[in-house]
Amino acid sequence: MFWVLLLLLAWAVAGTACTRLCLAAVHAAAMDTKAMSGTSTVLGHDLTLYEAAFLSGGPRRVADLTLVSMARQRRLLLARTGWATVVDPRGRDEMERSVIGAIGPEGQSRIAPVRDATAAADAVGSLRDRLVSAGLAVPDEARSGVATAIRQVRLAALAVLALGAVALLAPAQSDMPAHLVALWFALPFVLTLSCLAIARMEIHPYARWASPAGQRLLSSLVRHSGGGEGDRRYLTSVAVRGVRAVAEPDLRAAFAHRGPHQELSHGHD
Repeated sequence: MFWVLLLLLAWAVAGTACTRLCLAAVHAAAMDTKAMSGTSTVLGHDLTLYEAAFLSGGPRRVADLTLVSMARQRRLLLARTGWATVVDPRGRDEMERSVIGAIGPEGQSRIAPVRDATAAADAVGSLRDRLVSAGLAVPDEARSGVATAIRQVRLAALAVLALGAVALLAPAQSDMPAHLVALWFALPFVLTLSCLAIARMEIHPYARWASPAGQRLLSSLVRHSGGGEGDRRYLTSVAVRGVRAVAEPDLRAAFAHRGPHQELSHGHD
């Protein structure tokens, strides 16, 4: 019975993927619980804009926030053509010095490589380590482990569908009606969908940059930023929402601009 062999394979694929997702979730929860043991000293901590940016969007969000902040202070010129030009070469903190260093000694560079270099700079790495130690950010291994496990469950769901289709299209080798064969394959498929649904509700926080404790601080920051000063409120919005919160058309165009080589590669993605 050829379809039975395919069904066993479908169960093996679905069971393995779902088990890996469960183990990844348990590992992430254990790491978060361990990190939370040291959060008593930061529960009343007010997030800086850089911390909020990292917890909201990771290293690239920190780079974007730094670029926007320097551009608004007229210490960095971000052109619509996608170029960054240094106006004031004196960085006021580690993040700004990382941006200036990424631009290079000529004082001008395309924005895209500057964002990438700043996101990979030691200053952002130190910020990440501090947030992870405080229990506010999800460790890289926990986040990547959960994300990989979720992708495997999605692939397993597609594999079950493919195996079921093969079983139904194969020449009949038994008296089993086609709808019953489909029903048998529906069981491992439902298992994968159920795991994905549970992951969406229970495991999703570990696929983000911020831990549950970090997310609570972010929510508090957003609630209290409405009554702050205009520039602070604006930069808080950029930190939390990214460059889509940028109001100036020219500045938004600078981040959206793609060079000729980028447009060509993007067209083949």
